[in-house]
Amino acid sequence: MAQTKNPMVESIVQEATQNSQLETLAHELMDVVGPRLVGTPQMLHANDWAVAKYKGWGISARMEKWGEWRGWQRGISHIDMVHPRVKSLEGMQLAWSPSTKGKGVTAETILLPEVTDSLSFQKWLPSVKGKFVLISMPQPTGRPDYNWQEWATKESFEKMKNERNALTEAWRTKMSKMGYTARTLPVALEKAGAAGVVMSNWSAGFGVNKIFSAYTKKIPTVDLALEDYGMLYRLTASGQKPRINVVAESKEKGMVPAFNTIAEIKGTQKPDEYVILSAHFDSWDGGTGATDNGTGTIVMMEAMRILKKLYPNPKRTILVGHWGSEEQGLNGSRAFVEDHPEIVAKTQAVFNQDNGTGRVVNLSGSGFLHSYEYLNRWLAPVPNEIKSQIQTSFPGSPSGGGSDHASFIAAGAPAFSLSSLSWSYGNYTWHTNRDTYDKIVFDDVRSNAILTAILAYMASEDPTTSSREKSVVPVNQRTGQPGTWPAQGKPTRKGGVE
Repeated sequence: MAQTKNPMVESIVQEATQNSQLETLAHELMDVVGPRLVGTPQMLHANDWAVAKYKGWGISARMEKWGEWRGWQRGISHIDMVHPRVKSLEGMQLAWSPSTKGKGVTAETILLPEVTDSLSFQKWLPSVKGKFVLISMPQPTGRPDYNWQEWATKESFEKMKNERNALTEAWRTKMSKMGYTARTLPVALEKAGAAGVVMSNWSAGFGVNKIFSAYTKKIPTVDLALEDYGMLYRLTASGQKPRINVVAESKEKGMVPAFNTIAEIKGTQKPDEYVILSAHFDSWDGGTGATDNGTGTIVMMEAMRILKKLYPNPKRTILVGHWGSEEQGLNGSRAFVEDHPEIVAKTQAVFNQDNGTGRVVNLSGSGFLHSYEYLNRWLAPVPNEIKSQIQTSFPGSPSGGGSDHASFIAAGAPAFSLSSLSWSYGNYTWHTNRDTYDKIVFDDVRSNAILTAILAYMASEDPTTSSREKSVVPVNQRTGQPGTWPAQGKPTRKGGVE
């Protein structure tokens, strides 16, 4: 059946297609500002940049402090093998890693021992003094499974997987015998006088590693690419006594304020009712946070730009929230929900995007019983080439975490995740060193900006108020207990310190 033409929708599509600002926004945010780790100067730069962008479009914008975080500034990471030959290694210090001084630290590498119990590990521990300790399991292959599947014989592929499973289980047993976890081991090595900690958190793709935070306070923790880590591990295991030089520059900045960036187009008829566009602004800093969540950020910014130009006098206030410290537990959005009950109480809908660069393909009713009525109504004028891709599920289940819509759901506000196609998100870009501008698929992001602008327009114009009636949460299959609506979580308002 042919769709009835909606002039506003047609104008939104035309503006998004012919005058898109997405590439410019992506370049300025990812390439110029860079990664946005909470507590870093880049995060503050991003806040300032977004406020200036919105004001340039004639949209009221502000930074809203929600807490404070350990301030840290990443510097140069340079890791070189200097014996038995010279080779620059691919790697970087982890977030919040302590700095090295002067020309860095040069030391021999050592492997974790095979021990019978934690007591024998304690006896071995003094041998790490003055050495770099390799703490990750060496991977048997740097090829992702899909590559094996394409080229290996079935028998060879199965053999590799079995060997890898056996290695993984043996490594887990070894860690258990030592009496430490991935979190506590670096701290123990630091106390024992190690020169530094070397790891490789492979993300099961060519050349891609997860980059998270260091647990050491005085010695550097660095992550090496699988290829270089494996070489270093084999050289150490064969008695070659490799030595590496690590330069890991960083600066501690004390406790610094942490902000959300808020912008709004004021409603004319119901200014105290809200349609909220939502995306977290912070990122990990192995790459530049392009698909997590630069793409969600620029979708919301572009939607706001389009709406201000074409729909400057909305019925309800359209507010966009760029949340801080989502990666450490939805802190920015939880703080906003806690600080603004008057907004949450009168929220018509929240549309959140936070899972990569792909076009939206799933929309759940988040457990709201009548969500199918209003979401389908708002989706009706969306162009078929966009809408036909989207699978809806009603009433769906309330999200207890994962991204910032969960903060609003817990407070009873109708909040929905615009869930998108993977584009190998989990392996290749989610929290990795490869989450960079070149991974953005702009056609899909443009489609999402169009969808978001239309949903915001329709939700603003809707003469009815969206129902908040909740469905009965199903029984928990794991525990057999009755399901419950997610509880409202408390934000961490002073973070990065113990």
